[in-house]
Amino acid sequence: MTTTADALERARGSFGRHAWADAYAQLSALDHESPLAPEDLERLAMAAYLVGKGDDSADVWARAFHEWLRAGDAPRAARCAFWLGLGLLERGESARGGGWLARARRLLDDGHLDCVEQGYLLLPAALQSLAQGDAAAAYATFSQAAKVADRFGDPDLTILARLGRGQALTRLGETAEGLTLLDEVMVAVTAGEVAATVVGIVYCGVLVACQWAFDVRRAQEWTAALSHWCASQPDLVPFRGQCLVHRAEIMQLHGAWPEALEEARRARDQLSQPAGPTAVVGMASYQLAELHRLRGELDKAEEAFRQASQRLAQGQVGAATAAIRTALDQAQDRAVRAKLLAALVEIALAAGDVPTARGAADELAGIAGDVGAPLLRAVAVHAQGAVLLAEGDARAALATLRHAWTAWQEIEAPYEAARVRVLVGLACRQLADQDTAAMELDAARWVFQELGAAPELARVEQLARPAAPKAAGGLSAREVQVLALVAAGTSNRAIAAELFLSEKTVERHVSNILTKLGVGSRTAAAAYAFEHGIR
Repeated sequence: MTTTADALERARGSFGRHAWADAYAQLSALDHESPLAPEDLERLAMAAYLVGKGDDSADVWARAFHEWLRAGDAPRAARCAFWLGLGLLERGESARGGGWLARARRLLDDGHLDCVEQGYLLLPAALQSLAQGDAAAAYATFSQAAKVADRFGDPDLTILARLGRGQALTRLGETAEGLTLLDEVMVAVTAGEVAATVVGIVYCGVLVACQWAFDVRRAQEWTAALSHWCASQPDLVPFRGQCLVHRAEIMQLHGAWPEALEEARRARDQLSQPAGPTAVVGMASYQLAELHRLRGELDKAEEAFRQASQRLAQGQVGAATAAIRTALDQAQDRAVRAKLLAALVEIALAAGDVPTARGAADELAGIAGDVGAPLLRAVAVHAQGAVLLAEGDARAALATLRHAWTAWQEIEAPYEAARVRVLVGLACRQLADQDTAAMELDAARWVFQELGAAPELARVEQLARPAAPKAAGGLSAREVQVLALVAAGTSNRAIAAELFLSEKTVERHVSNILTKLGVGSRTAAAAYAFEHGIR
């Protein structure tokens, strides 16, 4: 017969082999039969966390804390309280998380204990300094933690402190030095030199730092390396919340849209049950909505944008401009401000406000020049080319846009590169180079088709058609399209699906058509279309 000792040995073996689901199931069963010793409770808490069972993990960490206290081992109890508090903070439970961290701190202070756990408890304070924008204070505190780690020879604390120092250095403008530290951290992670519970923390921190430095190539490289490492542990759930959102952004940029959708969905679902930090839930919902919008799935995009309190993809140009301006007035973070400026360029051009687009593009170029990151340089040159084209300087626009296309190609961003090719085609058309224009539009069409970017595909196909004579009544090209469908008896919902628009946008077009034609009904507008050969 199998003894309890044999079963426990097998469970510990599963944990040692990184078979997290087996370890969790085996340790849980043993704990149900008879309460585990505190060191095995720690293993159970870690296994629960690693297979995505956050509530179970928190409960077991709390039990381990009390068991170590009962055994008279205050440092080990403090270590359990640290991991419990950190996990709760990650889930947005700041009051509970802060309470457990404070409890760990009091336990060590009351006992005047000199132990490695003192270094672990420096990390939350350093992270708070970083979040509040005081990167210098954060760096100093992370450095103190690193000294404690060196003194006690603790590899996990060493890596976490090094991660924090790298993040702080990127915020302080020491980007090269900071990224070098982060590379060193990721090498240790992918080599399996740290506990699996540390992996997700490190990877998410590295992604955030890469975003701050606009170093998408480095983020992509480490994403691929860590994904390969994780593939050997199929039960592992190392990426959570904000980390998943950043992974989705990288996948979207590189054209892996189905995978990006899956990551964004996972992030939204994980953060919503139980309710996570509102801002991060919004990030996940916004990213999901953006992917649906790019694919032309406007009903799904509408729902996701509602969750994120966003309406920028619904054709509401005035509201979008106001929202972007308000956000820019409040944005101090360089990375956030650059994204907002890029959005303002597009929105202002859509509204025909070229001076505003020019101002935003120039500020964006200034930030890109200071940072020197390939991603930001591509965004800035793209914006400059679009503005030059809108200003009527097709020759200068063409040269700038070709630089933008090369920049997007170098960082392997197919969707953005194809969008630039559309602008290149329009610039060539203005310069009467119809053959090159047709070639560029056709190349862009192929990429949009491969990605499933339905709205851009429809737009480029419309642009590739021979120009139609200007319709009577002062209708725009889009209004002529809508009128032709109205004349065919198509409903607003069906028109929206056909043209990849929202129903509200179609309603606005129909209203404008009736006003411009001076008619009072869809039937009268249809009669006008038949009379003027609009089909």
